Amino acid sequence: MTRPIPLRKRLLVRLLITSVLIAICSVAATAWLAVETTTRAIQEEQGQVLTEDMDILRQLSGYAATHRDWSGVGKTVRALSDRTGRRIALTAPDRTPIADSETRKTALPPRAAAAVDPLHTDTFTEPGAQRTGIDPRAVGPFRLPSAERERVRLLAEKRRACFSNNGVETDITQLPSGRSVLTDEEGTVDGGQVPTPCADGVLNTPTATEEKALAELNTYAGDCLKRVGGKFPSIFAATLDITNRAMPTRYLGLKGQTGIDTTGDQNKQAQECVDRARRQQLEPYVAPAAELFLGRGDSTVPHFDMSAANKAKVTGVAGLVLALTVAVTVLVATRLVRPLRALTHAAQQPPEQHVRVPVTTQDETGILAVAFNDLADRRERMEAQRKAMVADIAHELRTPLTNIRGWLEVTRDGVVDPDPELLASLHDEAVVLQRVIDDLQDLAAADAGTLRLHREPVRADELLEQVVAAHRVAAEAAGVRLHTAVTASKGSHGSDATPWLDADPVRMRQALGNLVSNAIRHTPADGTITLSCCHHDDEVVFEVADTGSGIAPEDLPSVFERFWRAEKSRSRRTGGSGLGLSIVRQLVTAHGGTVTVTSELGTGSVFTLRLPDAR
Repeated sequence: MTRPIPLRKRLLVRLLITSVLIAICSVAATAWLAVETTTRAIQEEQGQVLTEDMDILRQLSGYAATHRDWSGVGKTVRALSDRTGRRIALTAPDRTPIADSETRKTALPPRAAAAVDPLHTDTFTEPGAQRTGIDPRAVGPFRLPSAERERVRLLAEKRRACFSNNGVETDITQLPSGRSVLTDEEGTVDGGQVPTPCADGVLNTPTATEEKALAELNTYAGDCLKRVGGKFPSIFAATLDITNRAMPTRYLGLKGQTGIDTTGDQNKQAQECVDRARRQQLEPYVAPAAELFLGRGDSTVPHFDMSAANKAKVTGVAGLVLALTVAVTVLVATRLVRPLRALTHAAQQPPEQHVRVPVTTQDETGILAVAFNDLADRRERMEAQRKAMVADIAHELRTPLTNIRGWLEVTRDGVVDPDPELLASLHDEAVVLQRVIDDLQDLAAADAGTLRLHREPVRADELLEQVVAAHRVAAEAAGVRLHTAVTASKGSHGSDATPWLDADPVRMRQALGNLVSNAIRHTPADGTITLSCCHHDDEVVFEVADTGSGIAPEDLPSVFERFWRAEKSRSRRTGGSGLGLSIVRQLVTAHGGTVTVTSELGTGSVFTLRLPDAR
């Protein structure tokens, strides 16, 4: 009884573990890839949304910088909402609605996306950023009327031509206030370095509108500048960067000017005074500060949310994949293991039952089942042959022993006198018995690999002559003619070369002699037996051909089996022991050769021996 297979070593368990590990790795890899892809998509989508948010804020901040109130912003809000697919809402700081692209009364997001305040946030100077400062589009009283715009533009054209004549290429850019300025490729105002012939100062001279606005700005900043201390000119148009985006954006400082005494701290305080004054001056010209709320759209905002529900979905899908993997593995493994179990059960049955297994598949398992059945068939045939051989051996030994025993008993009882004829008969029976025993001994030695060969160079023609000489008397007694035919091959110098072989001459005579004896018994009177030899493809080929009764085609595969006889009714004396051809095959195989037979009923048989050439 076989021991049970441990659970961890069972094929089904191993397949199941392997499949589960593969499924876990697949799920993990898929999850990682999905998370990476989703994260990247979300980041890209968020970047796109952030860009849209900044564009919305920039346009609304520009609206506030160029309008005194929010009364007409609804149209702009709806246009931006249609283009971006976002909900856009503006409210006062106290959440009083100003404009909303959503017509339904839905709640606003909990926090504002940004504050729209052009007096404190600059969304124009650097696209995509919110800088602290005044929006350059908030120009207020610095906005030039059409007549001044045209005059400044003509001055800019004149100056641009002067720059071009002096090898400096510039472009004319119109600032939010309507003032035209010259910029080079890097965006520098007035091309960076102004050629001397072009430095007339006419283009940068404030217009009447700008003079009025600067005077107003001086009024707003006067008291503050007095508190700062230091000496400042009453009108500081020259100290303000008027041409930088068409408005006084920064206080440049007065250090180094004649009669001016200021410090770095005073310059900083003076800049704060100017900024405060500018906000005071611009406040009536811009819309009041507002809160910007941005809601989610249907297509532009990512919906990926690893909430508890999403986590449950991911876990459920992963569990479903694992469950399907286990189910499929169990199903496939069961189909794989079932024929293996059948093979194991069949192999564990007693040998004498010769159990076969059904072949249900065409894969490797089916091939194994076919091989197992073939092995069972061969084992059954070998068992039948073994039983038949034992019976044949008993029969072969019983006949001469029975004859010897019978003659000895009648002689002992005085029934027959021990005359020379009786003794000769007993001797013949002993010779027959000895021959059977010798044949069995030779076969046993050949099967065990202990058959000794005394090899030496042997001439093929001499070997045939010796065999013919040994069987000539028996052939003549049977009325059969013996012939030999040796075909010599051509040598390197054109001389005939007789085939030679490296063999045991005694064993080779025994093999050929068995074939000749067998041919004599099956060849009728006036028949012919021909022993031939030739050299062919590094082999020495012997043939024993007779004109006897021949062998039936269905019996040819059994010719070299032990105790086989063409005529089952033939006795040991007339048909031989059935071991001769088996001994021939064993002896030829021991010499490294092969033996085959061809035959035709009523015509005769040809036995062919192929042995390695000795040269």
